[in-house]
Amino acid sequence: MASKPLVLVTTDVEKAGAEFGDRSLSLAWPYTLALEQAGALPVALPAVLEGSTVSDLVAFCDGVLLTGGADLQPGLYRRRLSSRLARSVKSTPDDGWRDLTELLVLREVFRQRKPLLAICRGHQLLNVALGGTLIVDLPTQRPDGLNHHRQDRGLTIAHDVRLTPGSLLHTITGTQVLGVNSTHHQAVDRVAGLLQVTATSSDGIVEGLELAAAHRTVLPFLLSVQFHPERLQDRHSAHRAIFRAFVEACVACKDRTL
Repeated sequence: MASKPLVLVTTDVEKAGAEFGDRSLSLAWPYTLALEQAGALPVALPAVLEGSTVSDLVAFCDGVLLTGGADLQPGLYRRRLSSRLARSVKSTPDDGWRDLTELLVLREVFRQRKPLLAICRGHQLLNVALGGTLIVDLPTQRPDGLNHHRQDRGLTIAHDVRLTPGSLLHTITGTQVLGVNSTHHQAVDRVAGLLQVTATSSDGIVEGLELAAAHRTVLPFLLSVQFHPERLQDRHSAHRAIFRAFVEACVACKDRTL
């Protein structure tokens, strides 16, 4: 029997753990459950500091999932913030460890050509890592737009997004209008040159990114979404299809390295 593909899953940081008062890693169950149900073996990214260790972890796995969580450090994509915008930023309580580690993970994903699925914060990190920028706070900078910070609707559809015909996301889900949840207050602003927008909300927020046509051979699979398909996939087949397509790409990657 063929072994299942391994997927490296990034983890969030908490101020203190349940056992001790030290900083602690956390990983919401729906990510790993969605991967397991799609046929993968999830591997949580531990607290590591060395670039060589990150390289070995990415090499050990057949794909990478960048998860959601707190805000990126604004200094990664913007020089100055107004005091109002600065107050809106809720970064991880780790002095930038998560940001740095995940940037190293992304570097290795591209160097080793591993399949990548990026969700919410991961979607934003990917864009920043490749040279794009973010809207720091939607309520402040886009006050006339939709309410995208619907924590009360994390498990249900909050609004629709329109998908680009022929895009990877369109092909996977089989629809041009996809209902999504919405639990973010930041969003992609200037899109990195390597990427193209393939899903948008009615107020123009970037809900999906893929490799631009000229760069599609850079990775065997890259899909980046602002919403949380792992929290909808048990009830919505289109969101379940996202994980199945990603895991299929991880299987293909595994087979190539055998």
